[in-house]
Amino acid sequence: MLTRAAILFVCLTLAAGAIARAERSEPVQIRAPLSGFPMELPGWHGIQEPPFEPNILRVLGVDDYLTRAYFASPRAGVGLYIGYYKSQRQGDTMHSPLNCLPGSGWEPLSQGMTSVQVPQGEGLPPRDITVNRYVVQKGLERQMVLYWYQAHGRVVASEYWSKFYLIRDAVRLNRTDGSLVRVIAPIQSESAADEASAEGVARSFVQTLFPRLTQFLPE
Repeated sequence: MLTRAAILFVCLTLAAGAIARAERSEPVQIRAPLSGFPMELPGWHGIQEPPFEPNILRVLGVDDYLTRAYFASPRAGVGLYIGYYKSQRQGDTMHSPLNCLPGSGWEPLSQGMTSVQVPQGEGLPPRDITVNRYVVQKGLERQMVLYWYQAHGRVVASEYWSKFYLIRDAVRLNRTDGSLVRVIAPIQSESAADEASAEGVARSFVQTLFPRLTQFLPE
């Protein structure tokens, strides 16, 4: 854990230095507001969640965000959060759920990465994306969490690689915009079957969600 924290600290320090030296203003990226993201997806119906409190928004530093619940049936639902940053030059960087969830009382029970095959749109073959997979618990509640970082058409699970690409894109493209996408599905019990069921629900939603993200997140 200490080694991991040290590596991340070095990455953040290098990122801050490289980004700070790139003083040119960034080009404004054309994108659709997340508020326009469809409530109705094939097989899923969305419900708007309450907006974040101002103090939470100050900590997150997002320029746009979406927080909703989507349901395929009364027993198959997910929570969706998308946070968009148009620039990460002034210290407003994406907050990993690894830091946010424990602060809300959720403790990780297992963690790793998994591959999800997602459609890309009409005429394009499916692609595999790698996302983070976490099981977290708070009291008697357990949740399956899938999340990733997305910027410039790139999907990244690793925090370290996310910071590396942030530096590279700041230097090469003069862009530091990016997004965090997180999908959460409740786990009904401690059984392995219910955990697998929750993961199946989350993965199914990711597959439905993914091709629509390009309409709202800059490529």
